Order: sequence, then structure tokens, then C-alpha cells
Amino acid sequence: MTASFKPVSVAIGDLVPHPANVRSNSPETYDPENIAHLKASIAVLGLLQPLLVQQVDGKYAVLAGGRRHAALKELIADKASKGFTAKTKVDCRLVPEECDVTTALSLAENITQAPMNAIDEFEAFARMMEVDGQTPETIAKTFGTTVAAVKGRLRYGLIHPDIRAAARGKVITLDTMKAFAEHPSQEAQREVFEALTKDGGYLQAYTVRQALKSRGVQVSDDIGAFVRADYAARGGAVAADLLEEHSVLEDAALVETILLEKLGAAAEEARIKLGFAWADSVVRYDYATMADYGRVYPSPIEPDEASQKRIDEITAELEKLQLEMEDEGLEDDAYNALYDRVDALEEEARDLQEAYSAEDLARAGVIASWSNGQITLHVGLVRPEDIVKEEGARGSSTNTTGEEAPDAGEISYPASLAEDLKTERAMALGAAMALHPEATLDLTLFKLVSDVLASGMSVTQAIKIDARKEYRSHAKMDEIDETSLEQVAAAHDALDLSWLDDNRSPADQFAAFRALEAGEKAKLVAYATASTTQSCFARDRQRDSLMHDFEIEIMPDIRAHWTPNAALFNRFKKAWLLKILGEDLGLAQEAVTLASSSKKEIVAFCDKLFAEPFATLTDAQRAAVAAWCPPMMQTAGVACDEAEPTAETPEPESEVAQAA
Repeated sequence: MTASFKPVSVAIGDLVPHPANVRSNSPETYDPENIAHLKASIAVLGLLQPLLVQQVDGKYAVLAGGRRHAALKELIADKASKGFTAKTKVDCRLVPEECDVTTALSLAENITQAPMNAIDEFEAFARMMEVDGQTPETIAKTFGTTVAAVKGRLRYGLIHPDIRAAARGKVITLDTMKAFAEHPSQEAQREVFEALTKDGGYLQAYTVRQALKSRGVQVSDDIGAFVRADYAARGGAVAADLLEEHSVLEDAALVETILLEKLGAAAEEARIKLGFAWADSVVRYDYATMADYGRVYPSPIEPDEASQKRIDEITAELEKLQLEMEDEGLEDDAYNALYDRVDALEEEARDLQEAYSAEDLARAGVIASWSNGQITLHVGLVRPEDIVKEEGARGSSTNTTGEEAPDAGEISYPASLAEDLKTERAMALGAAMALHPEATLDLTLFKLVSDVLASGMSVTQAIKIDARKEYRSHAKMDEIDETSLEQVAAAHDALDLSWLDDNRSPADQFAAFRALEAGEKAKLVAYATASTTQSCFARDRQRDSLMHDFEIEIMPDIRAHWTPNAALFNRFKKAWLLKILGEDLGLAQEAVTLASSSKKEIVAFCDKLFAEPFATLTDAQRAAVAAWCPPMMQTAGVACDEAEPTAETPEPESEVAQAA
């Protein structure tokens, strides 16, 4: 239709919007952000398609081409654009004034142009580079976009032609086609495509990406970044990608060789530093394979005068740093810097207060592995043939239980945290006792009678029968979960205290107390006993077996009285939190995703997770979240000798090289 309209050149300043333009009531269409690409294209290539105009009140009204008109006006306003002024003329086609189908013309202009196929766009970008000799930079300038965006389109346009043809024919989806761009080699793409489609199965993007991973290691992968310099120095083949981070180190065998060499060097350095007998390295630490290994741990030593002075200095600095970290307005970077300093100081203090025995050093070693994007050192391992078979052999701290040896990165609880957890468990036990008055009454009477009548030591040291409340020390009492406190408060509110009247004489109070029902007396005794009882935190078979069994009876699940919260998680290392998520809770994918997050973000995630388990969790994950607590907090099913040591010095923490 427009072929019969007269060509005319019109100054940009003489162009105005036409009331019949179908987009005239859509101002967002002409927003500068929406016409940036068009503006850039016109600036470089000029106006490729004439505007459709009609004379209205002496002006040329734009009937079709409103976005091009808006781009032209932007070019006039942009002082950096050369050659565009109000007097600059552009090509137009003139619609006669008597034409009565102007709206139809505007609509036809907008809807008869089919949107460009995405693959056409990708291939067009590729041709501009391959045929026209343009660069990603010049293409970006032409279309007013970023170089990264152009390179992204170019990568898809350079996918093997057979794969692009399959996407055009709807044999595979566009997303599946894009997945092949994970490897820049068209030959590798073709081989994978043929291998995955030979049986006629449905091809998915995930399957493509997994298959391409076997064809090399991307330089942006943690291992790729770690070995790349050495790989290049040895002349390893690289499949270059337009986006550097997607380039691939094609010689997977060389990548693994270099990785093992670097792991071995780290293991040997740790061996020399710690004085162990041997060092080894593996790419992945296989816990099943390592189950037969033993492990030795450092034992507390008496610091000399110089060491004690340094320990005192560290203690003072840690107290200062802890106060600084409690500032809620602290930025993540500042918080992480303080956290790293605390970590280093605690490790230094630990090294001054503990050491491996000469016997253990003579048979133990170090294995370095790759985990969570960094080198992890598993220290103190003892090979199966070197394990001392005699259980409890003197001078040896080897784990010879036959169970899986704990990983060096396993959570170890410093003395201060262990003491605070002891307090929280005691509070939870108190709540359970207050909620089980009959059982607690029996325990109280048994304790009272057995202390008087039994010979030798008391049957348990955990319960005290006296008129003083148990003082429970906690470094951050105002931050703990308050479930047990609320339960105890509710139990207190339910007590019959009518007899406890200071205006009465003691004899009258006693008489009123004796008149209470047996159940009410049991509640009162239970509440009093709960207030004077410690938790059976470190168990001794002779002294504490009674209390352990009693805890299991009235508090089989400590989570009914206590919930882990941010205050607890904030005292864990970042690596510990990721380990809990990935291994204890079965949230491996979440742990991988959060590995690059700050510790503060991981703490917030854990706090939210335990406060209200996510709806997306599987039944197994939900059960794990509902049951998790630090091992020393557990009651049901924990043998008396499985509790953590109660040494006043901090427990041995791993020598893991944590970059977290």
C-alpha cells in the first residue's frame, strides 16, 4: 500500500505525532530506555525505513514510525551525536490529506511486521562479525547495547549449524540449543549432539551441559581458575570463547595432574609444619574409602611463660573484637574481616595450648583434597596398617572404634561455646522436668533418700536437692532461643501458690501446703527441682547413667524445648554451616549455592530455615531440620561415653585451609 505514497524529505523539527497513530496513547513505548537500541542504530546506519507521514495543520504528522521519530528527537537532544539537528532531513512517505484509512495504515505498519526469530538474530550477529568484519564493540555501538550482551548473542549464533537447524525445526528447544554454547568448540558440540540423539530420545538442556562437562574444564570453574596459570605454562589446549569465562581447558587429564600436584604440595607443606610422617593428595575425599583410617588429635599442654603471655593478649583482643562484631550496623566486608581475625587468633591460641604426641606424629599424616572451591587439609590421619589395635593404648589418641573417622573440617566446639550449650541444655531439661511433675517428683525423692541411705558416692551429680536455684552462666543469655523459658514460665503460672503468703506464719503456710492435692504438690516439687538441676552434659557411666536415662524419658527430643537460632549459627564458622546444610540436612545444592555468600547471609538463611522449615523441603530434609542439634545437645539414643570432652581448653579444631 505504501508504494503509491509520494517520497518526501522532511526536517526532523517539522515532524509531530499523528493523533491516529495506534501507539500514541502508549507513552512507555517512547521511553528513552525503550528506544536506546534504535537510537544507536540510526546514529550509525541512518534511518533505514522511511516514516509514514501526513500533513496536519502545516506540520508533518508521523502516522507510522513513532519510535523512529522518538529516536530522532533523542539524537537531536544528545549533544554527543553528530549530524542530527532540527533541520536535518529524513526520508518519509506522504499519505494524502484526504485519506480516510489512517488508523488502518498505522495498525498495519505495526502488526504486519513479524517479530524476528531469536535464532535469526543470533546468526545475524555472527554474520556481522564473520562476514562484515565487525567486532563485538562496534556491534554494541550500532545497537546501543553492552559488549557482554552482544557476545552472548554471538555465542549462540556460533553454535554448530546442525544444532541450530534442529532448533529451527523444533526438534530441540531454544534453551537446549543454548546449552551447547557451554563449550565453544563446534566439533565438541556436534559429537555430544550426535551421541545424545542417536537413540531418538528427548534432549534436555541439563543433559547437554552434563555431557559437555566431560569435554574439559571451564576457566571459570573453581578448579579451572586454580590450575589455569600452570596449565597455560605447560601448553595445554584451550577452546577460546567470546566470553572469556566460558573458555574451556580441553585437556582434562592435564588439569587433574596439575591439581594433584598442587594438592600434594599443600599436603607436604602442612606435613612439615605439623611434623607428621607422611603426606598424600586426592581430588575428592571419599569418606567411605577413608572409613578404615584412624585419626589422632592434639592433647592439651601446659603453656610456658611466653606462651601464656601471648594467650592472655589474644584473649583480651578477642573480647574487644567480639564487641565490635555485635554492632548491627557493621557492613559485610568489615564483619568478615573481623571474623577472619577472630578465626586466626583462636587458631593461634589453640596451637599454644595443645600438641600432638611424638608417637602420633610418627605414624599420622595429612591428605589434601579439593572441596568447595579450595584445598582442604585432613590432618592427623592414620593408615589402617598403622592403627594401634589395643583399645585405649597409652600415649595414643587414635580413634580405633571402627567407625568412620571424623573429617578434619568437622565441627569442633570451643570451650566457651560448649559451656553456653550446656546452659541451654540445662534450661531445656528444666522445662521438661517442670512439664513432667510425677516423674520429677519420683527422681527428687529417690535422690533425697539415696543420698542419705546409700553408701559411697551419690548415684548422680547432675541433680541437686537444696534450696538454691542453679546459676546458669551464658555469654549471650539475651540472644538464646526462649522456648524453654516460656515453657517454665507457663508451668510457674499453673502452680497453686495460695499457701505461699508472707503474711502467714511458716506453720500456717506449711499447713496450707499439706492441704494441697498430691498432683499440685508434685508440680511444686518438680518446678523447684527443675530450678536446681544441671544438665547431664558430660556423662560418666558410674555417676550419670541414671540422669541420662531420666533425660531420655522426659526429654527424648530436645527440639521440643529449644530451637537453634542466629545467635548460635553466628558462632559457627562458615565452613561448619555449609557442612551442616550439605551433610546433616541433605541440602547439598543450597550449600553449594551459599558457598559464595557471606557468613552473615548464611546465618540468616539457617535462622529462617529452622524458624519455619521451607515448604520446598523433601520429607527427609524436613525431618532432618526438625531433629538437628549439636551432638552434645542430643539425648535420645546417645550412649554415655559419646559426649564431647569437657576440657577447659578449646577442643581441637580442624587444620582445614578455610578460605570461607
